[in-house]
Amino acid sequence: MKHPITYILALVAMFAFFSGTAAADFEGRKKCSSCHKSQAKSWKETAHAKAMESLKPGERAEAKEKAGLDPDKDYTKDKDCVGCHVDGWEQKGGYTVERPKKMLAAVGCESCHGPGKNYRRDHRKGGQLFEKSGKTMPRKRLADRGQDFHFEEACAACHLNYEGSGWEGVKEPYVPFTPEIDEKYRFDFDKMVKDDKAMHAHYKMDGAFVGEPKFKYHDEFQANAQEGEEGDEDDDDEDDDD
Repeated sequence: MKHPITYILALVAMFAFFSGTAAADFEGRKKCSSCHKSQAKSWKETAHAKAMESLKPGERAEAKEKAGLDPDKDYTKDKDCVGCHVDGWEQKGGYTVERPKKMLAAVGCESCHGPGKNYRRDHRKGGQLFEKSGKTMPRKRLADRGQDFHFEEACAACHLNYEGSGWEGVKEPYVPFTPEIDEKYRFDFDKMVKDDKAMHAHYKMDGAFVGEPKFKYHDEFQANAQEGEEGDEDDDDEDDDD
């Protein structure tokens, strides 16, 4: 199974450079989901949450056969494949085949929002300050520490890395699942990012963070968002076993 591993690494390095972070440092979704409980529960129902499962023998057999892959092969250690099914592929703190981590084994929070170690504390602090005194924090502070508010390229690096996709970053090895195999693989970011079954449901934010950069559909999502379940930093849903 061919996937754009080298290009993903280049993309993350580029994001780190422009956001002011010296290096990626992934923590795993447990840190995020302890506070964003409703988002995490919604995400667990998506295909992204089951990304590594799809690489196991017998999983998605029909789709693999259509793409010319062996449905009985175990792809969970195939380095041409794993990078598009985990968080932080072979980067600092990220997933590696040699030392796989459960909390990174899926396309989770940090695949879209960026490696969390450098901005998570400020993110939490901003929420606490707003709750106590109504004081807001500029989003730029989080962006400068690595939070990604514009992650379309990160999605394209896996979903559009095939010849003829129209994406400028296309590079070998190509992704095997293309619209020529099945029309359902035709990727439209603007459509998919609004699909709760593809990403996760969106919930009301308290307004702790202000200014730019802001995700382009932030206001639209918030206008229709429901109230979510409150989380706690020490209340985790999953075990953080390797």
